[in-house]
Amino acid sequence: MQYKKKIMENLYKVSSPERYIGNEWNTINKKWQADKMKIALAFPDVYEIGMSHLGLKILYHLINKEENMLAERVYAPWQDMEDLMRKKEIPLYTLESYHEIKDFDILAFTLQYEMSYSNILNMLDLSGMNIYSEKRSEKDPLVIAGGATVFNPEPIADFIDLFFIGEAESFIITLFNKYQQLKNQDLPKKEILFELSKVDGVYVPSLYSESYADKGEIAALHVQAGVKAKSKKQLVQNLDQAFYPTDFIVPYRDTVHERVVLEISRGCTRSCRFCAAGMTYRPSRERSIDRLMEIAEKALKSTGYDEISLTSLSAMDYTKIEELLKRMTAKFSQHKISISLSSLRVDEFSVELANEVQKVRKTGLTFAPEAGTQRLRDVINKNINEEDLYKAARSAFENGWSRIKLYFMIGLPTETMDDLAGIVELAKKVRDIGKEVRKKSKKRMRNIQISVSVSTFVPKTFTPFQWVKMDDIETIIKKHDYLRDNLRGHGLSFSWNDPELSRLEGVIARGDRRLSKVIASAWEKGSRFEGWNECFEARIWGEAFRENQIDPAEYLRERKTSEIFSWDKIDIGVSKEFLLKEYKKSQAGDLTADCRFEECTSCAICANFGVDLELVGGQK
Repeated sequence: MQYKKKIMENLYKVSSPERYIGNEWNTINKKWQADKMKIALAFPDVYEIGMSHLGLKILYHLINKEENMLAERVYAPWQDMEDLMRKKEIPLYTLESYHEIKDFDILAFTLQYEMSYSNILNMLDLSGMNIYSEKRSEKDPLVIAGGATVFNPEPIADFIDLFFIGEAESFIITLFNKYQQLKNQDLPKKEILFELSKVDGVYVPSLYSESYADKGEIAALHVQAGVKAKSKKQLVQNLDQAFYPTDFIVPYRDTVHERVVLEISRGCTRSCRFCAAGMTYRPSRERSIDRLMEIAEKALKSTGYDEISLTSLSAMDYTKIEELLKRMTAKFSQHKISISLSSLRVDEFSVELANEVQKVRKTGLTFAPEAGTQRLRDVINKNINEEDLYKAARSAFENGWSRIKLYFMIGLPTETMDDLAGIVELAKKVRDIGKEVRKKSKKRMRNIQISVSVSTFVPKTFTPFQWVKMDDIETIIKKHDYLRDNLRGHGLSFSWNDPELSRLEGVIARGDRRLSKVIASAWEKGSRFEGWNECFEARIWGEAFRENQIDPAEYLRERKTSEIFSWDKIDIGVSKEFLLKEYKKSQAGDLTADCRFEECTSCAICANFGVDLELVGGQK
């Protein structure tokens, strides 16, 4: 609180000062009392990104429900604000009370992408703490992390005291209460961490180590006596009964998602072989329609938003999606509240439903064929065909859409130039269908616009492709050049991502503990906000790798099927045998069905966790 006056006197000097003032609608301001455990919820990106993250919203309201706890928010300051804070000696602070981070008991990071890791170090440093966990004092907050990327926590193992693995609603309150009990006994932090390591879903990196062989391979994983060999992810077994907030904080400025976010289901069993989320968030669980209607109505009243976004890994796979949308449109469209779908399948049914829900406000449509040929779609187990796409596109144009975005990946295993030619052919065919419909239409239509977006395939942990090699820079650039040269012409546009950035993501995604010193070196050289193209500097990272005598190519090579992985310390429930079987099936182009609609695929998640698929609010 002592810094609030200094902060307010200087905010006019930075862009977007509303990022740093707090006091938004629905903010929770609890009194600071000695008997309350104080948790700073940190998101290592700017305010508008962090404010749109559903997981952080859930944690904020879940923790603040507890009488003995308070949770406040902190986001990564943009570069101009960081410069101001360092110049004026303002430590990193939370938005609710303006207390500096060192006043808290716990600093909890929510992680969504590997390119935010340098921001973690910067936030620790701005808080006045040492970036390395072993060098922090007993008085410093316990630094923990959870989220999408902690299924391989090793690249940042040297900076984090404790990782929680899995879905936090299921056990985070229990973990915090356990920590408070141990802290009240005046135990040193090392003893507290040892005791917390016994809690399911907790991984304490200081209790584990690795030894290395030649060519970057791991020779062995080591664990201290009395510590579990693997940390098992935690999950919510009944999504209908899980906590879900309705009084979302309403920001002062535009954020990524200006709407009520409604999670209709969690998990996916389509078994796309490139998709880490599809493996790590199994099994599939759905909220009931009645519960979703209740949440939506309360959230709209609490926030004043005029849009509901139905979100999940595969929204169109919700068992009763048609009934849900009919009930929502009947209830809310009369009040000019629009409904959007976070993802569409490539079929006419999806377009028809999208047409129903977008009567209030029509936006563009996005389809994700992922690959340009049926052969390659079979390799990645993307169960769609071109005829489905063409029918969906025709239906979209006939229903008044003029803009369609097509999303592909390049660099997928076994990809050839024929597969790239397939992307070009597919995009041009969709454009031609649009022109044909526009020409015949009696209604006035805008010009047809097909946007082709490609990302570079990055092999991820806990997927069937965790063993494959990633494309080198020259190959990626060659593929970009081909697509850019051939996706020219009226009605076509092409976008791609930075190949150097994709390669760095690939290194960190399958990285081990040796990368901690590389990340630290890059941060010391000025690395910040790597996920933002204007901030990424490949030169900095090249220097960091050379200084630490680490060859990034070692992390991008093809892995032996017998190889020990750094992330073998984590148990996501899906067996390594299943992933290896899927990898071999990909090489033969064999498909795997979705176990929601056909027989069990033996991924082992249900047996390992003693759960079942829960469709439509807990029904098995």
